[in-house]
Amino acid sequence: MNVEESYDIVIVGAGHAGCEAALAAARLGLETIIFTVSMDSVALMPCNPNIGGSSKGHLVREIDALGGEMGKNIDKTYIQSKMLNVSKGPAVHSLRAQADKVEYTKHMRMTLQAEPHLTLRQAEVSELIYEPVTDTDGETGAQYKVTGVKTFSGAIYHAKAVVLCTGVYLKAMCIYGDTITYTGPNGLMSADHLSDSMTDAGIPLRRFKTGTPPRLDRKSIDFSKMSEQKGDDHIQPFSFTNTEEDIKREQISCWLTYTSEETHEIIHENIDRSPLYSGVIKGTGPRYCPSIEDKVMKFPDKDRHQLFVEPEGEFTSEMYLDGLSSSMPEDVQYRMVHSIPGLENAKIVRPAYAIEYDCISATDLKPSLEFKSVDGLFSAGQINGSSGYEEAGAQGLMAGINAARKLQGKEAVVLSRSDGYIGVLIDDLVTKETREPYRMMTSRAEYRLLLRQDNADLRLTDIGYEIGLIDDERYASFCEKRRLIESEIERLKSVMIGAGKETQEFLSKNNSSPIHTAVSIADIIRRPEFSYDSVKELDKERPDLPLTSEIIEQIDISIKYEGYIERQKRQVEHFQKMEEKKIPADIDYSKVKNLRIEARQKLEAVRPQSIGQASRISGVSPADVTMIMLYLNI
Repeated sequence: MNVEESYDIVIVGAGHAGCEAALAAARLGLETIIFTVSMDSVALMPCNPNIGGSSKGHLVREIDALGGEMGKNIDKTYIQSKMLNVSKGPAVHSLRAQADKVEYTKHMRMTLQAEPHLTLRQAEVSELIYEPVTDTDGETGAQYKVTGVKTFSGAIYHAKAVVLCTGVYLKAMCIYGDTITYTGPNGLMSADHLSDSMTDAGIPLRRFKTGTPPRLDRKSIDFSKMSEQKGDDHIQPFSFTNTEEDIKREQISCWLTYTSEETHEIIHENIDRSPLYSGVIKGTGPRYCPSIEDKVMKFPDKDRHQLFVEPEGEFTSEMYLDGLSSSMPEDVQYRMVHSIPGLENAKIVRPAYAIEYDCISATDLKPSLEFKSVDGLFSAGQINGSSGYEEAGAQGLMAGINAARKLQGKEAVVLSRSDGYIGVLIDDLVTKETREPYRMMTSRAEYRLLLRQDNADLRLTDIGYEIGLIDDERYASFCEKRRLIESEIERLKSVMIGAGKETQEFLSKNNSSPIHTAVSIADIIRRPEFSYDSVKELDKERPDLPLTSEIIEQIDISIKYEGYIERQKRQVEHFQKMEEKKIPADIDYSKVKNLRIEARQKLEAVRPQSIGQASRISGVSPADVTMIMLYLNI
C-alpha cells in the first residue's frame, strides 16, 4: 500500500524558485505541496552568500513589488548591505546584501511552514505522471497532460498542475580534480530519477555546469594584508514594505584581496589536471562567472584578479572566497589559496568544486513558463538554463502565479520587456537559444532608464494587486505614495521664480549660473548641482508633506531625467505595437513565402506569439519578419 494524496499544485524543489512558486500558489488559495530532497536545502545558498547585485537587485525589488518573498527574507537576515554603481546613473544602481545563509534558509522555511494552504514535504520526486492529450484538449497544442508526481518511495500525489524547480539537482555530479561525487551541492542528495521521466515525456535535456569557490576558516586568515569593505551607512531595504529603521543593524565587513603572479603560475603548471580542461567536465559553464583557471587562461594579460573574502554568516567562522571558483584538485587548491596575500596560512573548510546537472532549453516553454508539449507542467529556475538565486526566484514567482491562474481559469500573467527585468529575463530565456547558463545584466534591458530598481513598485504593484498577492493595506499605502510623487512633481513644475536679486544670490552661492527670466522650481532641480532638498530656500510655499527619502528620490529622478525618460517611453510605444501584432498558434511556416530555411526552423522551434517576439529570435532577420507580416496581412 502506497501513500496517495491530492493537491491543486505540486512544486518540485524548494530552492529560491520553488519557494517563490509555492508561496505564490498557496497565497492565491490553491492547495499546494512543495517537495525538497532535504529540509536543510530549503532556500539554500550553496554558492555566493548574498542576494542582489548588478541587475539582480532589480529582480529582487520586482519580486517584492509583485508580492514575492525574497526581498522580505533578505531584509530579515542580511549582515551587510551596499548599493552598487552609485557613481553612475540611477538606471544601474543595484542593491546587494550579504546574507547569513543559515538564517536565510531558516526564515524562509518558517515562512513556508506558516502558510495555511502550503505543505512542505521531504522526498525525492522521481516520476511525472501524465496522460496523452485527448481531442477535446487539442487546442493547447500539447501532446501530454500532467496529472501528478510519484516519489522514490512510491507515493503518488495527484495534481492539476506541477512546477519543476529542481535547480542543479537533476543527475548532479560534483567534481574537483579526480574526485567525483554523485551528489547535489554541499553533499546533499541528488535527484537521479526525474530526468528519465522527463525524457519519456518528450522533454529534451542537456548538461550545464556551475561552480563554487573554497570556504576558509576565518581564524587562519590575515586580514591586515587585505582592504576592508564596509557596508553602507544608509540602509536601503529590498522590500518596499520596510523602512531603514525597521531593518537597520550592526554590519559585518567583507575584505578585498587579489590573486598573485604565483597563483597564476600554479594554475598554468597544473592546467592539465583541471577537469575543465582535461575533458572530464562536459557541461557548459557560465561565461560571466568563470572559474579562476578559465580567467587566468583566457586573460593572460591580467597579472591579478579581484577576490572578496566574505563571511557566510554571523555564527560561523566560514569565509567565502568570491572570485576563486574552481574545479582544480585539492592539493592545487591549497597551493592557490596560500599564494594569495592574507591567505598564506589559510585552512580550507570546504574545497571548491564544479557541479554538472541536467536542464532544459527554455525555448520549449511558453512565456507563461508552461511547457508547450505538456499541459499543466511549468518550469522555473536553473532547470531553465539560468544561473543565480534572483533569476530563479523571479521565474519561480511567475510560474507559481501562472500555474494558479491556469487552474482558476484566468489568463496568464506575462510581463513584457518594458514592464521589468523579469520580463526581459523570461523573454530572453523562452525566445533566444541559451547555450550557457543565463545571467541577468543591466545591458540586456533596452529600457533600463524606465526599469530602475528604485521605481519597481511604481511599475509593478498594480499588477501584484490585480493578481492578488498585494493586500489592500499595502496597496492603499502604495497609492498614497504615488499620489504624493505625482502631485509634488506637478506643483514644482507650476511654481515659478523670478530672476530677482534673492534668486541670483542663491544661485551664485551654489556655484550655479544666473537665470535671465522666470523659471519653475523644476527647472532649477534639473541642474546637476541641485536637488529637491537643496532648493527648499527658493521654494517659499513648499507644503509640509510626509515625504520619505524614497519619495524624494523619485521626484528628483523624474525631474532630472524627464527628457530621457520621455524618449524611452516613445521607444516603448513602438515596441508595444510590435508585441500587439499576434501570430496565430497554428500558423504553418512552410506556407510563408521567401522565408529562409534557418528562420523557418527557428520559428517552428520557438513558436513566437507576436511579431515582436519573432523579431528577437536569433537567426530570424528583419526580412523574415516582413514576410510573416505580409503573409498574415498585418
